[in-house]
Amino acid sequence: MTSDSGEKLRPYALDDALIDRPNLSGAVVVGEAVEDVIDTLASDLLTHANNCVRQFGDFHIALCGGRTPIPLYRRLMLDPAYRAMPWRRTHLWLVDERRVPFDHEESNWRMIREIIGDHADIPPVQLHPIFALSPTADREYEQTLKETLAWREKGHDRLDYVLLGMGEDGHIASLFPGSPVTFERDRLVSLAEPSRDRVTMTLGLINAARFVSVFVTGEHKHAAVRKLAGRGCGVSELPALGLTPLEGELIWYLDRAAAGAS
Repeated sequence: MTSDSGEKLRPYALDDALIDRPNLSGAVVVGEAVEDVIDTLASDLLTHANNCVRQFGDFHIALCGGRTPIPLYRRLMLDPAYRAMPWRRTHLWLVDERRVPFDHEESNWRMIREIIGDHADIPPVQLHPIFALSPTADREYEQTLKETLAWREKGHDRLDYVLLGMGEDGHIASLFPGSPVTFERDRLVSLAEPSRDRVTMTLGLINAARFVSVFVTGEHKHAAVRKLAGRGCGVSELPALGLTPLEGELIWYLDRAAAGAS
């Protein structure tokens, strides 16, 4: 698509002047529709992945589960525009996992493996599921993270990219309102509280990442986005407020419905 002057335009993109962008911590990207948001997010991810491979030799990404990112994951696998993703150099991690078998319909690993893991040509040793049924699943995953990232130079031994969703209650990963794990700073991975039915990365690990993206779509998420922008509550009530990368970049990718753009 081009303008009358011949300038190339992004299809369906919103005019920046017309967007009422939520005042969130970090950068905010708003797209007209979910497909537009996916285009931007996937393009940014591809650039970041290739930059990390050039700089460090590999790329460590932690992916979230749920329904929202499924179209993004499929786009990465099927769209020729993303064939340059450096899957052979990628380590794939999980942000969180339910304590269910890998073949359970609610297993995050089952979904991510079926869409990406089985088709992306990632070496099996670089696929890192959470063995969530183990009684020490959180400590085992934390140890695997430490041992794998220890191969990097000190200071670069952190995740390169974390993809998060956000629930209607403002939870991220498996950090839910009222959970004491939201304030955990000594551990990288923990059992979710109080039910202990999930294993989750902590804010300490997430905020240490080089790049954190939050993918939020749908009108049903707008109330949480508005609450985040208002900052009228604390992290305990709205865990997403705890996203404050130490030396990394935070970007919110929202569609128009989630952003409440008129």
